[in-house]
Amino acid sequence: DWDFWMDWKDRQWWPVVTPIVGITYCATIMYYLWVNYRLPFGATLCNVCLLTGEWLTRFWGFYWWSHYPINFVLPSTMIPGALVMDTVMLLTRNWMITALVGGGAFGLLFYPGNWPIFGPTHLPLVAEGVLLSLADYTGFLYVRTGTPEYVRLIEQGSLRTFGGHTTVIAAFFSAFVSMLMFCVWWYFGKLYCTAFYYVKGPRGRVTMKNDVTAYGEEGFPEGIK
Repeated sequence: DWDFWMDWKDRQWWPVVTPIVGITYCATIMYYLWVNYRLPFGATLCNVCLLTGEWLTRFWGFYWWSHYPINFVLPSTMIPGALVMDTVMLLTRNWMITALVGGGAFGLLFYPGNWPIFGPTHLPLVAEGVLLSLADYTGFLYVRTGTPEYVRLIEQGSLRTFGGHTTVIAAFFSAFVSMLMFCVWWYFGKLYCTAFYYVKGPRGRVTMKNDVTAYGEEGFPEGIK
């Protein structure tokens, strides 16, 4: 919801929720490509595929089929943060440093990375004597699902007590949670990408071996001929 309609991309929840959700599959794909093939572009590949699918959906499903303006359903990008995360993995070769530095950058760079795209939609305009943003005015012109009440209450949230710097606080909170989410989903990648075999030894003892260590001389697991 936060990353779909133009007028739902607010200053508080959109920079928080989108990177936290987006880093999940990035960490899993990074584990698979790095551990098995030493390829440091898992996060970028994941985001490019996601963005490609989003563009196809927005163009065919909303612009071509329903005649919504494409800039009203424009997808955001997480590629800048993904590039930093892959670069940290390539240079450090350490998943923990990647989680701390790259995961933090993934959350911090989301809003400034999208600002050149969505910044003009936050410009003010006066429509029939009412002060609105360009995104809000577009939302009133095109009928679709109702705007949830929490979007309208963003400006009254508790983050306003930090002097009005809502987006900065939201970005740092997103960076912190993204670090934790990277660690959790890195281990999910390890769980789902680890092959294990039960091997029967010469004396009949059954042991479990992980990954490629269970393969014998002929390319089959030991004990299976």
